[in-house]
Amino acid sequence: MSRLAGKTAFITGAAGSIGLASARALASEGANVFLTDLDEGALEAAVAEIGSERAAHAVADTTDGAAVAAAVAAAVERFGGLDVAFANAGVFGVVAPVSEYPDDVFERVLRVNVIGPFLVAKHTLAVMRPGGSLIINSSVVGLTSDRGIAGYATSKHAVVGLMRTAAKEMAGRGIRVNSLHPGPVDNGFQTAIEVEAIGASAAEAAKVFDQMIPLGRHATAEEIAHIVVFLASDESSFITGATIAADGGLSV
Repeated sequence: MSRLAGKTAFITGAAGSIGLASARALASEGANVFLTDLDEGALEAAVAEIGSERAAHAVADTTDGAAVAAAVAAAVERFGGLDVAFANAGVFGVVAPVSEYPDDVFERVLRVNVIGPFLVAKHTLAVMRPGGSLIINSSVVGLTSDRGIAGYATSKHAVVGLMRTAAKEMAGRGIRVNSLHPGPVDNGFQTAIEVEAIGASAAEAAKVFDQMIPLGRHATAEEIAHIVVFLASDESSFITGATIAADGGLSV
């Protein structure tokens, strides 16, 4: 049986590897999916792949409250309601010591990675049907941190506070709110981080990161998407306010 039949999911950052893999996985379990991102061409391709009867899209900047509200309204109008939201859009910033971290970059990272999920939470939770699920994509560095990543780590810790607050507020409606904390994923976003952090080629930087991970490898986007499906489904019906690590043991 399809675990998400009759449900509708709203996904930000849907053109990226985790967002797209999650859209595919949610749709494969019977959900309608409404995809948002800034890359219209990638969104159109995703809708064509999944099928326009089950998928729709809107170009939306998640730091713009009016744009997020309009996209959520479009999702509800298109599919008749909302049951799942995956706040997935994010940026990294730069690698630099706190004493040298550029002010404008720090502000930009917090705007995308904190204000964005807040706006998604605000507008999706207002219309989400009872029994729904909000998933906020954080990071392993929302549980830990390391040198040089002040902007990214601060933002990813911040959304844990948002998640815990919303989880308590929404419990009376049976709506669950959790944060997902992926470790290194084999995608372009992570490759760029590793190359900057290590100062080596993509292949050499990936080997360095593999050596840090107890399971000895990067995750695939599909592995993270499986957890999104679990958190969206009734199989996780008694999980709320939780930080779900999917990091190969990196935060242990």
